Amino acid sequence: MSKVSSKTHTPAQRNNYANQNNPNSSAYRANQNNRSNQLNPNNPAYHSSRGQGKK
Repeated sequence: MSKVSSKTHTPAQRNNYANQNNPNSSAYRANQNNRSNQLNPNNPAYHSSRGQGKK
């Protein structure tokens, strides 16, 4: 996992990075839910993430 430097990133960018890696944040849960949806063949996001359209 790469780290975020305070010399090259704004406070907002650092906060976003921290939220995406914190299991208690809504950003983390949203990211995990999206990943789960894209890996589930019963979900429309699975097909759209592979460029197949709706099935």
